[in-house]
Amino acid sequence: MTRKTAKASPKTPKFNATRALRQADQHLVGTYRRPEIVFVRGKGCCLYDARGKAYLDFLGGIAVNALGYSHPALVRVIRREAARAIHLSNLFHNPFQGPLASKLAEWSGLDRVFFTNSGTEAIEGALKLARAYAKKNGVAGARPKTRFLALENSFHGRTFGAVSITYPAKYREPFEPLVPGAEFVRFDDLADLESKFDDMVCAIVIETIQGEGGIYPVSEAFWQRARQLATQQGAVMIADEIQCGLGRTGLKFAYQRFSAKPDVVTVAKPLAGGLPLGAFIAGEEFAAALTPGIHGTTFGGGPLVCAAALEFLGVIEKEKLLENIRARSEELQAGFKKLRLRFDFIREIRGEGLILGLDLAIEGAPVAEEALRRGLIINCTHEHILRFLPPFNIRSQDVREFLKKLEVALEKAPKKAWKPAETGHTQQNFKFEEAAHAKASAAAR
Repeated sequence: MTRKTAKASPKTPKFNATRALRQADQHLVGTYRRPEIVFVRGKGCCLYDARGKAYLDFLGGIAVNALGYSHPALVRVIRREAARAIHLSNLFHNPFQGPLASKLAEWSGLDRVFFTNSGTEAIEGALKLARAYAKKNGVAGARPKTRFLALENSFHGRTFGAVSITYPAKYREPFEPLVPGAEFVRFDDLADLESKFDDMVCAIVIETIQGEGGIYPVSEAFWQRARQLATQQGAVMIADEIQCGLGRTGLKFAYQRFSAKPDVVTVAKPLAGGLPLGAFIAGEEFAAALTPGIHGTTFGGGPLVCAAALEFLGVIEKEKLLENIRARSEELQAGFKKLRLRFDFIREIRGEGLILGLDLAIEGAPVAEEALRRGLIINCTHEHILRFLPPFNIRSQDVREFLKKLEVALEKAPKKAWKPAETGHTQQNFKFEEAAHAKASAAAR
């Protein structure tokens, strides 16, 4: 049976899709604009709507569904543990929390783990850790370190602490005043970093690759200088790998392409294979700032989600998915280069592994909408950047099908020039990107 003719599973409960859409329109808080589609199941890297139409998913629940849908190993573990104990409070041990923490410590090279429900809660915990570390190690009588540094164009989450260090005004301004002490450094600007990093900084938070911001990898020079300054000033260096970590770049963590480690790393999205679980992982010295009773969570680290997460990490190793990520990434980037020669509005190809983006000189939303009509799920961020976050276990035939559908969407979608708006570095990079594109096109000719 081909994807186009696939029918809904006989086990899918019957429901009225039209009524479900109407009820959503009437009763959900209007924070999302959604297409008039109800997805009912998934298999591999495909989703199926209520009519049985297949969609190739290269967004993966925004980097969550790293094993695609219905991976048999994950399904088996979730069924088994759901029949045993879905939840225990953190007042007691469960069989999976310790082994999962041990595995994350092994992968990261850090020491201790605190489990959360989500990425934004992991950021909140890391910020609290930084304040507690600063207070514990502060000089008696001196002003406490309270400043947080983050980068322009950053996105760290939507709770109050996380949104306070998130750069775009549209995320912060409706909720001001926010947590005080947050300040933004120009992306990859060493001089700006050095001018703002003083002895009142308790933490610097860096996305190793900015995901929501448009797939911008931080440079090694900036990373190393931030590392030096954090050590000199007694501040905590926090790597936000919620989107780019846990294998997505072809490495276990994206910061592992640098020689220097962060003090704390936050993870979430793919960690439990689609179930809600996040964590911050810290070096021993920094974790020691959090003592019994001063921080906690109700749901984080329950037996069901931890069992699923252990299975997810095990599948990555058993199925050698890091190698698959690197191989499929090469195929995708080769395909993007061909598309760029055909469509001159593709300005730049960015990213690594399976966190990739196309920077367009036109608005990206019409392309994403055209792709969806043709059975391809992709995402547009910052109005002009197509973002691709497919599952780690995609196959070569999935890549070929994706590139064909994307080419048609790029050809058929309405073309409206995109005008730079609020972010700094996309405009700053524009001239470079244009020059690089012209050079590449000339070389190809």
